[in-house]
Amino acid sequence: MFGTQTKKVMLLGAGELGKEIIIEAQRLGLETIAVDRYENAPGMQVAHRFYVVDMLDGGELRRVIEQEKPDLVVPEIEAIATETLIDLENEGVHIVPTAKAVNLTMDREGIRRLASEELGIPTAQYAFANTLEELRDAVEEIGIPCVIKPIMSSSGKGQTVCRSIEDVEWSWNEAISGGRGKKNRVIVEEFIHFESEITLLTVRSVSGTTYCAPIGHVQKDGDYVESWQPHYMAEEQIAQSQEIAKKITDALGGYGLFGVELFLSPQGVYFSEVSPRPHDTGMVTMVTQDLSEFALHVRAILGYPIPSIQLVRHGSSHTIKATKENKTYQLAGISESLSIPNIQVRVFGKPETKVGRRMAVVLSSGETVEDARKRGSLAASKISVTHE
Repeated sequence: MFGTQTKKVMLLGAGELGKEIIIEAQRLGLETIAVDRYENAPGMQVAHRFYVVDMLDGGELRRVIEQEKPDLVVPEIEAIATETLIDLENEGVHIVPTAKAVNLTMDREGIRRLASEELGIPTAQYAFANTLEELRDAVEEIGIPCVIKPIMSSSGKGQTVCRSIEDVEWSWNEAISGGRGKKNRVIVEEFIHFESEITLLTVRSVSGTTYCAPIGHVQKDGDYVESWQPHYMAEEQIAQSQEIAKKITDALGGYGLFGVELFLSPQGVYFSEVSPRPHDTGMVTMVTQDLSEFALHVRAILGYPIPSIQLVRHGSSHTIKATKENKTYQLAGISESLSIPNIQVRVFGKPETKVGRRMAVVLSSGETVEDARKRGSLAASKISVTHE
């Protein structure tokens, strides 16, 4: 089936983003292997082969990588035994973009210290706490309101805004129960009064560092519900954002696409977080750009040139989320949604629903961002997750 020269790529994490990476990898002739902690994950449905393993178990992770001997190992989620990836990289395995980048960005403490303390990038004030008592002290030091997050989590799990000393215990419990891994450690951040928050998709490739047009997004409970591209920014803000993105991605190294999250405030641009992989808010690029974030990531990690990134239309993405946990479900209203012009629907194919789980995304395009957002919101309102 595959030629002897065919490259093999292994995705660690096979959710909706991993699924799109696998599709793009196959378009360029790669053999694809999906790995996730549960069976029938979206990426497994399109990969050539798949494995179900606990990726926080370093032994299991090593076993599957040594068995397949992939040319490229592409982490798509945070909850991975990154120490094992560092060891494997030292043994010659190609981790995308680098094991250091994956390790640092999985840990909010590592990336925040790198940005603020080593690179001098503007960030919110922050502190760390290992116990409820330490958290109370940290909240007093940072001030109220403040944001409390697990050291390691995804999709906003465990993140809260603490608005009073009485909220501290609740925030601690949310962070500990919502975090991934076994760390009882949280980060407390100053609440930045920002005008907007953006994702600046930044690509490191053989062609140098390039940037997608900024993506604006709305978050609810720390998880995105809508994004749009382009987000209007002053030239000075764009220059500041690109400078921050270049500093942080240069420090992380390797080739690939990075999702750099930034706050735009009257005082300037603040760094928030970075992921060394396609970003959930970047799903909008499937309708707005000539090359989606997934196509860009695959090109970059293969060492192929990326001479330009074209924004071809204005667009938005709206997530469709489940409201309850169930083994069976249907997405109702797709036909009504698609009756609206310039709408696309991507159903992820997750095997079951959970409260707040993303099950699909509605992509919309328009003459203006406002037009695309309005149309996308209407189309998304037609779709619901049902359990009949």
